[in-house]
Amino acid sequence: MANRILIVDDAAFMRMMIRDILTKNGFEVVGEAQDGAQAVEKFKELHPDLVTMDITMPEMDGIAALKEIKGIDPNAKVIMCSAMGQQAMVIDAIQAGAKDFIVKPFQSDRVIEAINKTLGL
Repeated sequence: MANRILIVDDAAFMRMMIRDILTKNGFEVVGEAQDGAQAVEKFKELHPDLVTMDITMPEMDGIAALKEIKGIDPNAKVIMCSAMGQQAMVIDAIQAGAKDFIVKPFQSDRVIEAINKTLGL
């Protein structure tokens, strides 16, 4: 069975890029969210195997959403997505329980490597 992934990013273009990379590599994208609050709701509803989470978003940022998701499921697997120059936020995210991070613009081999490593594939 394909691993089920939830994509969270406030930019539709970024969600589309990740979706393309994932589907071409045999993953199932079960949902998308455009902010942290929506991400938490979708996580509760869909129970994905993994979440790709943008750090900087309106409403609720990725780190706050990560903490809420970890509160719901301590074993949740979340990979943060960040732009260059957000190292401090990436460190906060890892401390909050993120499994890995990928940097924008996305390199498809790095995205797949991070996901495979996080899922233990």
